[in-house]
Amino acid sequence: MDVGFILTNAIVLACIYGTLAIGLSITWSSVGLINLGYGFIFALSGYGAWLASQYVSTNGVVVLTAGVLTGALGGLLVCALAFIPIHDKPNFTVRGLIATLAISLIGTQALLYFFGPRSKNLPDIFGFWKVNVGGIVLTSDKIGNVVVSIVVVTAVLLWMRSSRRGLEIRAMMMNPHAASIVGIGVRKTGFYVMAITGGLAGLAAVLLSQTYYISPFGGLAPMIKGVSIALCGGLGSVRGAVIAAIILGLNEALTARLLGGQYVLITQFILIILILLVRPRGIAGILDRAREA
Repeated sequence: MDVGFILTNAIVLACIYGTLAIGLSITWSSVGLINLGYGFIFALSGYGAWLASQYVSTNGVVVLTAGVLTGALGGLLVCALAFIPIHDKPNFTVRGLIATLAISLIGTQALLYFFGPRSKNLPDIFGFWKVNVGGIVLTSDKIGNVVVSIVVVTAVLLWMRSSRRGLEIRAMMMNPHAASIVGIGVRKTGFYVMAITGGLAGLAAVLLSQTYYISPFGGLAPMIKGVSIALCGGLGSVRGAVIAAIILGLNEALTARLLGGQYVLITQFILIILILLVRPRGIAGILDRAREA
């Protein structure tokens, strides 16, 4: 067994899917929305980056920035259509789930109409170099994916700890009702939340496109994995999402290497069910911590 190859793949997958899951967790815990439009935002970001590579520049920074900005735009679109009009209506969680699912289905069909069914690929934004570390060959895309995802996610979390708008988002994550009482605007803050989490989806789309092609339905599997990791880690917990991303990333790398890629989703959901049987609210779920207290 090539342990080094499996470990490096696991770390890369954990970083990319963890980025998605952290975005989903922040959205849920701050504005109470399970954003099933994430798959559409993911695919839209890939096409935004592809258009930039075709008509602006193939420079990695330009392509990456275009993907992130397109993702942020997609997040704002979902916010305007599925959060602002219904966030104060009864059964908002169910309504939001259905609304974001509808946006995902309509948006995916729109991408299919405008770009066709043929897959696109992005240029190699990190170059073609490689290094040998202790007998393990690390390619440029693997190192680039890990470094960029860690730097961007860390920057977002630091911004949430230090800026006024970030502190408002954290207050909504801790207690949305109390945050609204002290004057934090739910709608205005919601736009910031959706733009940031959409940008994280855009980042994940560009990074994953270094391995997979871009297609109208290409966001479906990453969205399922992102939601699974967020649920497994405990919705609303960034720490739990990171731990779950590492566990499920390692499972995916091991399954793909030992059994084949067609068994990844099967083993992943078996693992998720086992974890949720032990910790029903996820690895770092608030309810479990309350029970242990």
